[in-house]
Amino acid sequence: MGVEEELLVVDPSGRPVPLGPDALEIAARRGEGETAGEHDREDGSHGDGTGDEDSAAHLMPELKAQQLELGTPVCRTLAEVDAELRFWRRRADAAASAVGGRVAALATSPVAVEPIPTEGERYGRMLGAFGLTAQEMLTCGCHVHVSIEDDEEGVAVLNRIRVWLPVLTALTANSPFWQGADTGYASYRSQAWHRWPSAGPNGLFADAADYHRLIDAVLATDTVLDSGMVYFDARLSEKWPTVEVRTADVVLRVEDAVTLAGLVRGLVETAARDARGGTPPPAVRAEVLRVAAWRAGRSGLTGDLVHPRTGTPAPAAEVLAALLDHVRPALADAGDERRVADGLQALVRRGTGADLQRRVHRETGGDLAAVVRAAVAVTTGQPEATAQAFPGRTG
Repeated sequence: MGVEEELLVVDPSGRPVPLGPDALEIAARRGEGETAGEHDREDGSHGDGTGDEDSAAHLMPELKAQQLELGTPVCRTLAEVDAELRFWRRRADAAASAVGGRVAALATSPVAVEPIPTEGERYGRMLGAFGLTAQEMLTCGCHVHVSIEDDEEGVAVLNRIRVWLPVLTALTANSPFWQGADTGYASYRSQAWHRWPSAGPNGLFADAADYHRLIDAVLATDTVLDSGMVYFDARLSEKWPTVEVRTADVVLRVEDAVTLAGLVRGLVETAARDARGGTPPPAVRAEVLRVAAWRAGRSGLTGDLVHPRTGTPAPAAEVLAALLDHVRPALADAGDERRVADGLQALVRRGTGADLQRRVHRETGGDLAAVVRAAVAVTTGQPEATAQAFPGRTG
């Protein structure tokens, strides 16, 4: 498995600043990253997780200059995921610090911001084709890749994990603010993201050929630029033998990202086993999954979610327990059961990143800059250094 995280680059006021390309120049000189031009030229993708990145860990550009992305190498254990994410968050912060910024694992900016596009031919084409949607899009997600044997197994997995993906949105919710205001959503990133024409859940596939026919049909509309912009909630990687799950906000805490990675691998393995055993996929319409995803983004873990087994509302803690039970045998076989169970228990107890952001906002009398400072502290795991670099309450 591998994890990609998108991060905001911010200044001491908490405002996202277009220092991502400058930070990547520093990282590239250290052998840790690539510039926007190199990324745009080499693979035709852009760094918002819409293209399949190189398997080697490094830092990458994003759609907006106020962002950068990190990608882990292939990991086989959750301990490796934990170590790699901590290492690359530190390297991303070091590169940003070298040019006067810091990094924050926030899925949207709490403070008002004018998004600045990263230079590059493909980025320019996106702005021209998608207008205000592309101009306003400053969101950070987390994408998890899990290996599969082949496309047939991958499609069988996609058919069976789709009902659980809204739950992943809920437990990673980390974007309550947009342009300086509380949106009322726990994950407003998920709402903004669905403005792309190809984003969201899909229906069931008969087989791998059926999946690829759908991709061809989407491309035949000449609406998205290329297959990298087929923004399904989960999809097959074009470059690597993996399923890529894309519904999560980037999370503040590394331990929550590790919990997510464990759950995704558990879902993929469980689905593959069910397919081999002849268990049919749940016959849930994509329209219902879209409603479930909206509800997950609205309340996160603070309200009811649509239960994947019943299609009716249930308390978030109950749905998380059902998810854990669903993947428990696969988690146990991988040695992940205790770590993932503890991670979910911690989320229920202390809340998501959205809950932390709102708590800091409330405790500081509405200081959105304090929200960002707190996020920097949690993102980098260096609260003392953050307090020195960003004077003020960190929550």
